[in-house]
Amino acid sequence: MRFSRLTAISLALTVSGIAFAQGTASKDDDLFPKAKPGECYAKVFVPPAYGTETKQMVKREAGTRLEVIPARYGDVTETVVVREAGKRLEVIPAVYETVTEQVLSREASKRIEVVAPAQYEETSEQVLVREAYTTWKAGRSNTYIKTGVKVLNEKAMATGDIMCLVEVPAEYQTVTKRVLKTPPQTREVEIPAEYRTVTRTVLKTPASTREIDVPEITKTVTVRKEVEKARTVETAIPAEYQTVSLTKQTSEGRYEWRSILCETNATPGKIKQIQTALHDKGFYDGPIDGIVASRTMAGVNAFQRASNLPVDPYINMDTVAKLGVSPK
Repeated sequence: MRFSRLTAISLALTVSGIAFAQGTASKDDDLFPKAKPGECYAKVFVPPAYGTETKQMVKREAGTRLEVIPARYGDVTETVVVREAGKRLEVIPAVYETVTEQVLSREASKRIEVVAPAQYEETSEQVLVREAYTTWKAGRSNTYIKTGVKVLNEKAMATGDIMCLVEVPAEYQTVTKRVLKTPPQTREVEIPAEYRTVTRTVLKTPASTREIDVPEITKTVTVRKEVEKARTVETAIPAEYQTVSLTKQTSEGRYEWRSILCETNATPGKIKQIQTALHDKGFYDGPIDGIVASRTMAGVNAFQRASNLPVDPYINMDTVAKLGVSPK
């Protein structure tokens, strides 16, 4: 069988630190089906369903057409103000002087000196790194199981659609740490303040302003003015309709878990029973060898279609039951 993309989901959950502890409920349990150890499930996509309906639709909305009659203009002579009368502020700059003074460059402080350093010692202890828990792990299908040898389908492993519930034991680690044996001995040293002489420029007289009158400036110009305003003529346009056929979705696409056969719950003998049942029903003419190869899966899919069962790349338990083969 093929491996699904649930392997990628399982790896992502492991990286993010999600684990399923044995006997402990988790809000993440609904990411996977309720299963027992040794059962395998595949996550498959059920596509949406569509139907067709016919309806009248507006091809073009009713509206109006506007015809614009432009405005008419003529030349006139008039006096215009180039610059209005007003007032202007003249700035009288500030006056500065230079002064010299003593300023504090560093305040008095205290310094802690170590007289005798601290002493440490090392201790070792066993700590629990991870408790025992149960978790979902990527399973492998029987698509390429040969008699006595199991071959990993790496492409199916990467998609992560096949998961099995397994138990992982607790892990411990020996940790050596350094602890304080004797604290350091210190003393406090006084550091005096420091000063420096600086010369700086300070404001003696602040800047000020005075108000000056500015006369109006005009000139005569010829300008083009509107003689007759623009206007519009409105014409009504009726709506247009057309009959169209629309494809409408009748159900949403969804993912669902399907119980399947994989390397955990199938043997070459079980595959032989399935091949025999397919042969007896006229869906398989290949060898009865317990190997799930392309001819076997072609027969399985043909039987699924003929029996109105979900057609997917796996031998699901509904197909096994419909063939009359015991799932155990």
